[in-house]
Amino acid sequence: MNRDPRPARLLPWASPEGKPCYLLTDGDGPVSRIADVVETTHLDMAEDLLDHAAVLLADARTTPEQLRFLLTRMSEALRDVHRVALSRGTRML
Repeated sequence: MNRDPRPARLLPWASPEGKPCYLLTDGDGPVSRIADVVETTHLDMAEDLLDHAAVLLADARTTPEQLRFLLTRMSEALRDVHRVALSRGTRML
């Protein structure tokens, strides 16, 4: 019997109902590896959005519609990055 169980891992996606998904694992299984790839993808996409935001904000011709679209995507990215941070923080404990 494992006397030092790992906490459940918060996965970087939600259920169809929007509820958090968790994984009980030792960290080496196929779902863990997929979650690692998804986390990296989320972080890379957030970085790309930050770069795009800098370009749009520097351009005086940027329209309110473009900014609203960017802000919507950045809100989604922030939610994803926040979930990654929570998951990684829990795993560090």
